Amino acid sequence: MRSKKKFMRRLAGTTILTGFIGGWFVHPYFYLIDAFVGLNMWQSSFTDFCPPEMFYEEYIAE
Repeated sequence: MRSKKKFMRRLAGTTILTGFIGGWFVHPYFYLIDAFVGLNMWQSSFTDFCPPEMFYEEYIAE
């Protein structure tokens, strides 16, 4: 059985690493991906609204 918490952490980590690597090797604008993920994680700590959780529940959860 898949764990929602593991999915969320893997998705956030993968997205942040992708933005970092893209910013380092391709173009500094890729760092905006990291900023977007961080901002989304910050706002979800206050509002409990997280779009990736909605995606998980709709398409991945069994």
